[in-house]
Amino acid sequence: MDEEMEMPMGMGDEMMGGMNEEDMEFPDEGPILKEGEEKEIGKEGLKKKLVKEGQGWETPENGDEVEVHYTGTLLDGTKFDSSRDRGTPFKFKLGQGQVIKGWDIGIKTMKKGENAIFTIPAALAYGESGSPPTIPPNATLQFDVELLSWSSVKDICKDGGIIKKIIKEGEKWENPKDPDEVLVKYEAQLEDGTVISKSDGVEFTVKDGYFCPAIAKAVKTMKKSEKVVLTVKPQYGFGEKGRPASGEEGAVPANANLHIDLELVSWKTVTEIGDDKKIIKKILKEGEGYEKPNEGAVVKVKLIGKLQDGTVFTKKGHDEEEFEFKTDEEQVIEGLDRAVMSMKKGEIAVVTIPPEYSFSSTESKQDLAVVPANSTVIYEIELVSFVKEKESWDLNNAEKIEAAGKKKEEGNVLFKSGKYAKASKRYEKAAKFIEFDSSFSDEEKKESKLLKISCNLNNAACKLKLKDYKQAEKLCTKVLELDGSNVKALYRRAQAYINTADLDLAEIDIKKALEIDPDNRDVKLEYKTLKEKVKEYNRRDKQLYGKMFAKLG
Repeated sequence: MDEEMEMPMGMGDEMMGGMNEEDMEFPDEGPILKEGEEKEIGKEGLKKKLVKEGQGWETPENGDEVEVHYTGTLLDGTKFDSSRDRGTPFKFKLGQGQVIKGWDIGIKTMKKGENAIFTIPAALAYGESGSPPTIPPNATLQFDVELLSWSSVKDICKDGGIIKKIIKEGEKWENPKDPDEVLVKYEAQLEDGTVISKSDGVEFTVKDGYFCPAIAKAVKTMKKSEKVVLTVKPQYGFGEKGRPASGEEGAVPANANLHIDLELVSWKTVTEIGDDKKIIKKILKEGEGYEKPNEGAVVKVKLIGKLQDGTVFTKKGHDEEEFEFKTDEEQVIEGLDRAVMSMKKGEIAVVTIPPEYSFSSTESKQDLAVVPANSTVIYEIELVSFVKEKESWDLNNAEKIEAAGKKKEEGNVLFKSGKYAKASKRYEKAAKFIEFDSSFSDEEKKESKLLKISCNLNNAACKLKLKDYKQAEKLCTKVLELDGSNVKALYRRAQAYINTADLDLAEIDIKKALEIDPDNRDVKLEYKTLKEKVKEYNRRDKQLYGKMFAKLG
């Protein structure tokens, strides 16, 4: 067959009755076949017979550049085209209408190295017209196709502004995120091949970007060791103004398209810890598995603490036995505590801790230096090992009750020292130990009930101090479900109601508490507060309505 046959293979409107890419429907995936087996793909009569199984599990997607060897024959065995005879593989973009529809559908089901025979009805080939002189009208065709390879091509921003073609697949599945520090190699060229910038290794934070916007956007879609070629439109390059030459870097003309060879060498994962994301952890070495220390875990670490100017103020676990402490017990600064609980065994990280999670005293003397007040400190930490504190499911009934009692006492100590948020966590953990008590004996259930009441009441007191009135109300309601006459629960729930302006509900609780304990001084004082609140609201309402009626008059 001569070279001209490659053109009829394309799906021009005249060949396919005006069919275009938007008219095509592709099945998500092909049938699962064994070698020698044949099955239909979709519902339009296309059949696939597997000759040789491919590698892995991935298949190409629309837009990918595929490379195949093929032999095309009529049903009577007449050969009409063969890339094998020419000795040159055939390349095209999948799903773009560059080949007959049967190819676009069928090859999308193939794996790398797979060999299959496709039987393609005329409606998915050259239709009523055929492709004279070699393919008759309404001809069913057979293609023996081997998928040699494909290059994944992605429209990163979905606007054609950055087209990414994968030259070398990366490792694993993770992609860098905005806070991460990436190491890349790149070479940027103009369309005429002029090199304007290159580097054999540059490190930057993804969210800050580097060179031009396209690099940061592309990096967020890449895996470790992945190599790509980017085709970049001006809006993701240097726009309407371009860029003058600077140092060793060439000038970029206005509205210039760029071609960038880019390799993601590696990256360091950066995590923002805490609700306010102020503690920053940069992973230097990934840890093992997926488990991390919980609150109350015993951890062993190696660490070096530094000021921002590099002054070392502490070093532990390097020249002697590893430094051991218990998490969430205030044995180390809060920022260090939180950071270690985010780490895996064997992980090495650099953690930057701001003053509010560092040393609270005005000046803290450490092993090797003085930490000035309001200092941000930096720790290099290796989590050597840890033993997690037992969870409730690891304990028998007696141990659950004992653990709950211990956590409650820890909460009491923290409450007395004004550490209400930490105390609240202890009470919550205590209550969780005994949350499910269906297997408890009658005596154990009595103990459990008293502990639940005590923990939830104390936690409600914490929530009131923390101005979390809705949670305080819920905790008091839990207590009243266990003991409907609990005066403290009624009193604290009334306090929560007053602070959320639910004054009617507050009055109901206070009156009930006074019925149970008429001489309770605290409840009486709260009743007085309630009456003052009611007067205040009535006064406001009177003023508001007075102004409204004055306007109407």
